[in-house]
Amino acid sequence: MESIKTSAKKMRDSLQQGIYFVINPLVRTLIRMGVTPNMVTTIGFLGNLAAAIVVGYAAWLSLHGPMQWGLLTLGGILIIAFSLFDMLDGQVARLGNKMSKFGAFYDSVLDRYCEFLTVGAVAYLMLCRGWDVAALLTFLALMGSLLVSYTRARGEGLGVVCKIGFMQRPERVVLTALSLMASGICGQSGRCGFDPLWIVAVVMGVMAFFTNMTAIARINYLKKHLK
Repeated sequence: MESIKTSAKKMRDSLQQGIYFVINPLVRTLIRMGVTPNMVTTIGFLGNLAAAIVVGYAAWLSLHGPMQWGLLTLGGILIIAFSLFDMLDGQVARLGNKMSKFGAFYDSVLDRYCEFLTVGAVAYLMLCRGWDVAALLTFLALMGSLLVSYTRARGEGLGVVCKIGFMQRPERVVLTALSLMASGICGQSGRCGFDPLWIVAVVMGVMAFFTNMTAIARINYLKKHLK
């Protein structure tokens, strides 16, 4: 198990460094333009807000007519695109020598808002479609997501760094976005043979399980290290 965790961490770190290599030229351009890390964070939040509105609008339309699958695809694309700003703001701060305690706090708070909005929009979608169990799973996924972040922050506040677990923010963002995109594309094609919303429902169930397992693992980790 430890070897799997180590391999997963190395793979994640390598992927992160690869992304940084790609985005650093853009980061330097933003710095030269006078763009601040907090401005980048705010743009990312507004993009996620737009994604939540798009998904919520699709849900509302489904109450009065056929499902607009293209809106789900658009919502997923917006989540992926604007969540990249979560990496951009950190790099702008580091490369531009503009790191600040408030900036780190502001970034963390808006990250939570983004998850509330996007996953909350998915829960609303499930409710509008009459999928009560899927809506409950989505709520549990949101609860677990927030607890994953809270346990880490609370642990660090008590002097213990705790980053263990399989379902951290990048994974949650990617899964949410890809499930919406896949569901939308499948729905538009009309060739799935099943309700494409099942894709989102299954992903929310997976997130609900692993986020809460990660939160519990972090609680146990902190229990051992805070004695």
